[in-house]
Amino acid sequence: MKKKFNYLIALIVAATVALSGFTLNVSAQNNDGTETVNTAQAEQSTKGQLSEERLPNIAILATGGTIAGTGSSSTQTTGYKSGDLAIDTLIEAVPEMKEIANISGEQIVSVDSTDITDEVLLKLGKRINELLASDDVDGIVITHGTDTIEETAYFLNLVVKSDKPVVLTAAMRPATAMSADGPFNLYNAVLLASHKNSKGKGVLVTLNDRILAARNVTKTNTTVTDAFKSIENGYLGTIVAGKPYYYNNVTHLHTTDTPFDISTIEKLPQVEIIYGYQNSPTYMYKAAVNNGAKGIVVAAPGDGTLSANSLQGVEYAMEKGVTVVRSSRVGSGTVSPKEGFITSDSLNPQKARILLMLAMTVADNPEEIQSFYNQY
Repeated sequence: MKKKFNYLIALIVAATVALSGFTLNVSAQNNDGTETVNTAQAEQSTKGQLSEERLPNIAILATGGTIAGTGSSSTQTTGYKSGDLAIDTLIEAVPEMKEIANISGEQIVSVDSTDITDEVLLKLGKRINELLASDDVDGIVITHGTDTIEETAYFLNLVVKSDKPVVLTAAMRPATAMSADGPFNLYNAVLLASHKNSKGKGVLVTLNDRILAARNVTKTNTTVTDAFKSIENGYLGTIVAGKPYYYNNVTHLHTTDTPFDISTIEKLPQVEIIYGYQNSPTYMYKAAVNNGAKGIVVAAPGDGTLSANSLQGVEYAMEKGVTVVRSSRVGSGTVSPKEGFITSDSLNPQKARILLMLAMTVADNPEEIQSFYNQY
């Protein structure tokens, strides 16, 4: 009984002190010799520790796209103007981000993602490496158009030289649309880039509360908000109630474990993609070679199957010293090894092109280039 009385007295004193705005070290002696600590003082001490914790510094690099797009009405979700809004406007639209990170913004370009060039990729990759080399930057978020976000993400997955989080995000609806998905996607991207569990997982992509690996993500629908999937390998995780949950691991090598250094590269090798179909002609290969292509990726039917005409075109290109990679237009699955040819493993044609451009900056041996497709 005495123990309960002492405890009650301690709580009353603590509450009185808290309401008065003062801090007092109060404890009650229990019968067993232990102390009941002033709960108000303990709570104030905890709050003081939390206030002293530094928010992570996240740099948002903007490239344009639908997330910065504007339309003429709230129901216009096609035919809008991409990249119309500047990064400052995007940041101001999501003030909640500042509760979880210190935010800075930088406009790299402002274009539809179909207009992202090799030069833009190099500029973006170099800037990211520069920022991540600083102790003042804890993570990067890139806003991007959805049409080619998977290509930029995979490029960065191969050239970023840091294990700090790099997260790309986008939107399927412009900023002016009813129920625009961009603001929450941007918030989630900052959340991921700020989270300790995102470190060392390579470049990430997030839309619609999904967490996807750069190597495996692909756009699977032209208009719906849940357009991005990882068909063969699944999502890395999901974001629920402001917390990321990771369920899968990244198995292919990335970032600091690749040999691709773009710090001194001013131009990437020219690589073209040629689509395979019934009655496809040989002249497409000759045109690519004659216009300066150093590499060709064939988006072939099925398991990288070449028609007689396509095979003739591939052989012509290889005789001219052009590196050819057989990929598939199917959308999922692995292209099996082909004797005398480089195959893309499970990379789709657009990502196979990204890897071939970088591979050719460090190697010209077909066996070594094939090893890159197997590893990265």
